[in-house]
Amino acid sequence: MKIGMKLWIVAACLAVAGAPSAATVQQAPAPAPARAAAGEEVFYHIFMRSFRDANGDRQGDLPGLTEKLDHLVSLGVTSILLTPLQPSPFYHNYFATDFEAIDSDYGTMEDYFAFVRAAHQRGLKVYLDQEIQYVADGHPWLDEARGNPDSPHSGYVLWNLPGNVEPEPFLSFPAWPSYDGTHIGIAMVDMRREEVRRYFERLFLFWLDPHGDGSLRDGVDGFRIDHMMDDLDHKGRLTNLFAEFWAPIFSAVRERNPEARIIAEQADWGYGDDWLTRGDADLVFAFPLRGALTHLDKGEILTALREMEGRTPANKGQILFLENHDTDRFMTLVEEDPARARAGAALSLLLRGEPLIYYGQEIGMRGRTREGGFSDGNHIPLREAFRWTRDLEAPGSAIWYAGDRPWWTERYNRSGDGVSVEEQASAPDSLFNWYRALLSLRARRPELRAGGQRVLCQDETSMLCIVREQEGARTLILANLGEAPAQASLPAELGGSWTDLLGSGDPVEPAALTLAPMEVRVLGTP
Repeated sequence: MKIGMKLWIVAACLAVAGAPSAATVQQAPAPAPARAAAGEEVFYHIFMRSFRDANGDRQGDLPGLTEKLDHLVSLGVTSILLTPLQPSPFYHNYFATDFEAIDSDYGTMEDYFAFVRAAHQRGLKVYLDQEIQYVADGHPWLDEARGNPDSPHSGYVLWNLPGNVEPEPFLSFPAWPSYDGTHIGIAMVDMRREEVRRYFERLFLFWLDPHGDGSLRDGVDGFRIDHMMDDLDHKGRLTNLFAEFWAPIFSAVRERNPEARIIAEQADWGYGDDWLTRGDADLVFAFPLRGALTHLDKGEILTALREMEGRTPANKGQILFLENHDTDRFMTLVEEDPARARAGAALSLLLRGEPLIYYGQEIGMRGRTREGGFSDGNHIPLREAFRWTRDLEAPGSAIWYAGDRPWWTERYNRSGDGVSVEEQASAPDSLFNWYRALLSLRARRPELRAGGQRVLCQDETSMLCIVREQEGARTLILANLGEAPAQASLPAELGGSWTDLLGSGDPVEPAALTLAPMEVRVLGTP
């Protein structure tokens, strides 16, 4: 079958199968809620295999995610960012064996479209993670062309020697260990070739507009580009990728859907200005600020904020986050201190930028990268099953990693440990309800979504003071990041009465407040 045709045929069949007859047509459903404007989104990052199991095989899946969309709406997120869905020999689904399919553990293409439709009906946006610079053993581009230069896909992989006997590997290793003990080859895709770029342009347009009719009704709202680089892996072999590979694809995406957004994971984990300018991404990840927030160090935070402001062009953005699928869990980094967890949450959700919550962060899930070797098993502690219930092994729990290996026997999250939605939802002072309160406040206060930001208290004290402002409305964020009680030294313009936005709602004089260590207060003007 011609490359790319498989997805188009699947979509066409679904469209025909889903078309109601005249006798079954009913009154049109109510319009879907408006999706969040660009610049005002709250992302929820889901590691697909670990989120929710709907069919009892302990693997997270698309029907399970669809069942829990109302939970995400009630939390206050606007946008879902998924880790890859394509088949792969790796449990995390990076390094695909088929770019045009859905991993059968997650469901079918019909399950995928049902999820997208259900998300859009609730006003949620959907973003797909695309890791397309490499293929793994099992991909036909690699398997059929290995030792066979006459293969029609011979030029799709970057080969080192004549006769297609040695593909250029990912980084420096031709094979990488997986948690199940196997070693899997990973090869570079030859992104210099026009036919390769055209293939991926068609692929992106399919996910954006599956029916090819411009309706975008089952299409995603944007993409995350994993490990995006201009010179892939700094090898000097695939260079000028921003202009020659990514720019034409991004242009095609925006032509089809002008509101689609491109998120770049900048491979250097820096400020991302090159990816926002030459790379023409819409968003990058605020890695330096994330590092500062995990330390809850005022000086580091102020430095990161200044650098971000200077390096982020107009109409571009930064995603603020505390953790993701590659980083240690924030609750573990703060040694399970609830005050530090609450302070980090408040700053990551209320400072200028678009926040991202990694699944389970909002209930304080724990996890730290295991040491030793390069096995992807070392990251399983960062990707444990989302805790819906007190019982870790209850139906619906995606404990695909259960067994006699260390990532299960030495797991961080255990039954009855207080780290679950069931245990926290009805507790007013829980971390889960702190996240809900912060996101509710962000939704109510336009200046917290799109307003400007001024840094005050630029002194040697432990008080971090930030004002968010828009059209006369102001929100003041105070955080004592020290080890002793402290007061803020504020300019006279901030004197007078403010309202406590997260507490009693009573009038408050900011300069008169004494904050306990790691206490956060959020005050607002009417």
